[in-house]
Amino acid sequence: MKALVTGATGFVGGNLVRALVEEGVSVRALVRNTSSSQAFQGLPIEETLGDLEDIVSLKAALQGCTVLFHVAALNTFWARDPAQFYNVNIGGTRNVLAAAAEMGVERVVHTSTWAIIGRPSEGELATEDTLPNQEDLTGHYRQTKYLAEREVDAAVSRGQDVVILNPTVPVGPWDVKPSPSGRIVLDFLRGRMPAYIEAHLNLIAVEDVAQGHIRAWKHGRTGERYILGNQNMTLLQVLKGLEKITGKKRPRIKLPMGVALVAARLDGLVEGVLLRREPRIPLEGILHAKNRRAVDSSKAIAELGLPQSSVTEALHRSVAWFQEHGYV
Repeated sequence: MKALVTGATGFVGGNLVRALVEEGVSVRALVRNTSSSQAFQGLPIEETLGDLEDIVSLKAALQGCTVLFHVAALNTFWARDPAQFYNVNIGGTRNVLAAAAEMGVERVVHTSTWAIIGRPSEGELATEDTLPNQEDLTGHYRQTKYLAEREVDAAVSRGQDVVILNPTVPVGPWDVKPSPSGRIVLDFLRGRMPAYIEAHLNLIAVEDVAQGHIRAWKHGRTGERYILGNQNMTLLQVLKGLEKITGKKRPRIKLPMGVALVAARLDGLVEGVLLRREPRIPLEGILHAKNRRAVDSSKAIAELGLPQSSVTEALHRSVAWFQEHGYV
């Protein structure tokens, strides 16, 4: 059987490709002509050129495929042209679902995000059923990922077999670009983190996220959402872990959230508006961190058999990979 993976050049997608190859699955990776294949370099897979905005290329890529893993998205809190979020995250999802239906693909596994899970009541954990409010969906990234899930809901109502996954914060090797979590590790390694904020995260080994995708394909229920997470942590706990792993000193200054928001707005004005480049402190990222949430992954553990590998060891692998590949 053959699987098509969109977003194969990214962090989760690249690790998914590796896991599928280990499972003996024939893999076809959808890549753009501007993409780097470093994430799966040397693996025995097929690459095909295509674009989420070109449905003809998507149908060609899906020829002969049994399953589609739709991992691709504009996974950032900032873009020069905000229309990209809507074209890629919503329009791209609509296109891949339509192409998969037309080409007779048996199942689609759609990668969403934990960023659109709502905030639970005080002292409780958020689940797949915790609905977001308007504040939870601030910013183009979260709005478009939320609306992409509505495209999936519509496809399921038409009889299409689709499963939704909501990964939390993956860490580990092959973080080529790097991802937002990888940038935290890199900033720490490079000594570019003079302070930290009160942020609540849920970390999971990226290899476990990849396995969660495979198990969702095999065992997930049509139309269901599954949070792929592991350990609820604060950013300070992550930094303490990195300090222990590397021997480097963590930042001691805790930045008040109000100060962080002002800094993010100023950085967005200078970097984003005036210089037209990605801010070092994206406002949407700070707003996401401000909305405290801890999540419950028990549904994915029970129904999919989601692995729960050591997050500390995943951080070790992340650090080692960046060091071995010349990032620091």
